[in-house]
Amino acid sequence: MELRDRLTLYVLNSIKTESDPSDDRLKEIIADVISDDPSSSGLPLQEKRELAKSIFNSLRKLDVIEPLMEDPKVTEIMVNGPDKIFYEKEGKLYRSNIRFRDAGVLTTVISSFFANRNRPLNEANPISDLRLPDGSRANAVLPPIAPDGPIVTIRKFTGISHDILTLIRQGFISDEAARFLRECVQNRKTVFLCGGTGSGKTTFLNTLSSFIPHDERVVTIEDSAELNLQGIDNLVRMEGRLPGPDGSGEVNIGTMIRTALRMRPDRIIVGEVRGSETSDMMHALNSGHPGSMCTGHANSCREMLERLTALCMAGSALPFNAIVSQLSMGIDLIIHITRNKEGKRFVDDISAVLPSSGDTFNLKRLFVNKGGKGLEITSTVEDLKKISEYRL
Repeated sequence: MELRDRLTLYVLNSIKTESDPSDDRLKEIIADVISDDPSSSGLPLQEKRELAKSIFNSLRKLDVIEPLMEDPKVTEIMVNGPDKIFYEKEGKLYRSNIRFRDAGVLTTVISSFFANRNRPLNEANPISDLRLPDGSRANAVLPPIAPDGPIVTIRKFTGISHDILTLIRQGFISDEAARFLRECVQNRKTVFLCGGTGSGKTTFLNTLSSFIPHDERVVTIEDSAELNLQGIDNLVRMEGRLPGPDGSGEVNIGTMIRTALRMRPDRIIVGEVRGSETSDMMHALNSGHPGSMCTGHANSCREMLERLTALCMAGSALPFNAIVSQLSMGIDLIIHITRNKEGKRFVDDISAVLPSSGDTFNLKRLFVNKGGKGLEITSTVEDLKKISEYRL
């Protein structure tokens, strides 16, 4: 570590004359510094390579946690200070034995990492979000907002998309429910997916989108591009933009939804709604775009509808009962996905949204997962056929 720190200082001094060296140029400088240093001349070639990689990771990447970033089986990384690092691998949470030397080093690493991507992270801006080129998302919080040390949370984008047969084999959904949802998507039922963070909403939305007829025009709207729709030629993708260092230039979900309505879409797919943009989504669902899809965070299907109502009221002047009526007309199905304490993800509720009664939502539960034993049909076959073939 002492050798690495000393050589890192030499590298920093060497690049002072270069305004913004590329990654390849920085690697060249690191190699030259190691070659010119007398104390490293006796190191084996493999150790020199590891030393060079370690220095590069400390300057341009995430230092000691970079191996976790490079592990394709790791889906989430959580740094709760310099010596408390956790990661999720294959659905289970583990504590890592790697650590940063101290909080100061961790602060320097993550501040440089965000600064290299033009996202300020400092005492004036102690909280920041970042989307990496591969689609991964990072969030960082510095002291004094985080009194126990800097916090970093990274949700990796694996790029893996499961087909419906794989999800059936894994116990994520039953065969009967999968066939029912396929008919609903093909017959342009509007579907809303809900669940907790990391439950698999985006993964399942990707899977359901594979049932969309290939000749339709689809517009996708996301904060961070994670959807991976396949086989749709007429596909328009839009991604939100965070405000710049001066606070201007933001493009949010609501703006993109309003823009999408001018693009003649057959369906609109919104990655997630969680704010006042919900009212824009509600108007879009009731303006001739059946078959649209969206996701949100909630603990149950009914709670999702109640939460959507509250979010709509924040962005709309409509009275409560009118919002309930509009949401009931705009959404056909709500699917709740959960993740149990063992890390297993599965669909535990599929409900139809019936016409409202005044200011009360009416839900009809079609499939329910009781005790994690798999989805059971709780409705008649005739009802399922009616719901999948005809818009309620």
